[in-house]
Amino acid sequence: MSRILCLFRSVVFLAWLSPALASMAIAASIWALQMTSTVAAMSAKAVSSAVAHRKQLAKAVAKTKAKARLRRAVVSVPFAGLGAIAYFEEQDFQEWLEDNPRGTRKQYACEVALLTAEVLDEML
Repeated sequence: MSRILCLFRSVVFLAWLSPALASMAIAASIWALQMTSTVAAMSAKAVSSAVAHRKQLAKAVAKTKAKARLRRAVVSVPFAGLGAIAYFEEQDFQEWLEDNPRGTRKQYACEVALLTAEVLDEML
């Protein structure tokens, strides 16, 4: 009789333990999925912030170059200055072309014109 009672207790304990462990495994899986989605969302936000920061930095650098370009144009000596302006513009275009490999001179000229207009507005 005591063997039957001991066997009954073991069966009841195992019948309770199995669903408890299964529910804990399901809960842990759901928690892991939630944490994974949170990490993915945070990573995406960090990447988008980095891209936005990179664009802002590139624009600031372009503005600085536009200011320098204006200074060079203003202080240039008529003949020697024209050669220097052409050389510096070609150098700036080649640097711009590294960042924009499919860019054309027309696109570069438009971007330079826009940035120069912004700088002139700030200076005036």
